[in-house]
Amino acid sequence: MQNILVYQTQTYETLEPANKGKIQYELEHVYTRLNRIRRNRGYSFEHVLVQKLNRNVWNARRLGGSSANLPDIIAVNNKESIFLSIEAKSGTSDSLYVPSDQIQRCFQIRDMFQVYKTAHVILAFKFMQKRVREEGKTIYTHRKLQEYYKVADRYSKIKDLPIIKCTYDGRTFEMRNNQTRKCYLKDYVMPF
Repeated sequence: MQNILVYQTQTYETLEPANKGKIQYELEHVYTRLNRIRRNRGYSFEHVLVQKLNRNVWNARRLGGSSANLPDIIAVNNKESIFLSIEAKSGTSDSLYVPSDQIQRCFQIRDMFQVYKTAHVILAFKFMQKRVREEGKTIYTHRKLQEYYKVADRYSKIKDLPIIKCTYDGRTFEMRNNQTRKCYLKDYVMPF
C-alpha cells in the first residue's frame, strides 16, 4: 500500500509543470494588478465626489473606507445642518453591490452626529463608460457613464441589513438569504 502511495505521489509530481512557480507568480501578479485597478477606480470616484462637494458650502472628507472600518466619505453642510455618510461604489459591470457591513458603518457614523437636523446615509454608484464582457475573452464596449445617489435611511432600524445591489439603469435590490427582491430607494439630489 505504501509503495502505491509513493508511486502516485511521484507520478503526480512528474505531471506538475516545470515552471509552476513562474505560472503561480504571474497569476498572483495579474490578480494584484486587477485589485489595484479596482481600488484606484474606487478611490478616484471618492476623490471626485469630495472635490465636487467642497466647491460650495459643504465640507467633505474621504475617511479611508472599508480598510478603516469607516464610510468612504462624510460631508456636512453647517449652514443648513445636514450630515451625509456616503458609501461609494464604482465599476464596469452591470451591477454594483454594497455589503451590509459597509451600510452598517455608515449608520454608526451618522448616529454619532445627532447634532445635525438632517442626516442621511447615501449609497453612491458610478457605472463606468466601459463594460467588461467575458465570452472566452475580454471585450470593452462604450456606454454612457451613469451615477446614482440613493438614500438608504429606511434600513436604519433594521438589525439584519441586506446587501444592496444597484443596476446600470438605477434599479435597486436588496439581497438576503440567497433571495433578491426589488427595493425602491429614493434618489438623493447631490448639491453639485
